[in-house]
Amino acid sequence: MINLMEAIIKNALQKGMSYLQYKELVKTLVASGTNSGNDKTEINAKYTLLNDRRMKRWDKTIKVPFTIERKLKSYKESVTWLVIVESWCADGAHTLPVLHKLAELNRKIDLKIVLRDENPKLMAMFLTEGTRAIPKMIMIDNKTGEVIDTYGPQPSEAAGYVNRFKVKYGKLTPEFKEDLQHWYNNDKGQNIMQDIVDMLYKFELNFFQ
Repeated sequence: MINLMEAIIKNALQKGMSYLQYKELVKTLVASGTNSGNDKTEINAKYTLLNDRRMKRWDKTIKVPFTIERKLKSYKESVTWLVIVESWCADGAHTLPVLHKLAELNRKIDLKIVLRDENPKLMAMFLTEGTRAIPKMIMIDNKTGEVIDTYGPQPSEAAGYVNRFKVKYGKLTPEFKEDLQHWYNNDKGQNIMQDIVDMLYKFELNFFQ
C-alpha cells in the first residue's frame, strides 16, 4: 500500500516540469512583470528578471570537468532529481542550470521541477532546520520510489559560509547576500557538481553493500 509520502511525491512528479519548461515559465513571468509563488511583489518580480538572466548566462558558460563528466556518464542507477523552487530564488537560478547540465550526461537521471507554494505538503516534508528553504532537491530511486537523499538549499561550501555568518551575526544581511552571489560566480558550479557526484556514488555504494 502506498504511504502518504510516496503519494505526495508521486503527485509532484506528475506535475513536474522539465528544465526547459521551467525556463519558459520564468520567461513568461518576466514578460508579465510578475513572479511565481504566493508573494507577488515588486522585489520578487525583480529577482525573477535577474534569475532569468542568470540562468541564460549559466547555460552558456557552465563547463563540466572531464572527471565529473566521466563519473556522470558511467553512473548506472536510475534516479529522479525532484527540485522544489520558485522563480525569485537566487540559489535556484545558480543551481538548476548545473543540475540540468549534469542530468543531460546520463539518460538514467531525470530532472523534474515543481514550485514550492503549489506543493505545500511536499515542502513540509523536506524542511531545512524548520524552514521552507529552497531550492531543495529530492533524489528518488526510480526502481523503488524511495527517497535516497536531499540536497540544498546551497552547495556545501556556500552552506558553510551561510551558517558561519548566521552564527556570528544572527541573520543574513543584503551585503552578505551580494557576497554570496560573487561566490557562485567565482565557483562556476564546481562545488555543486562535486556534491552531486558524491551523493550519487554514496547511494550506489550503499546499493551494492
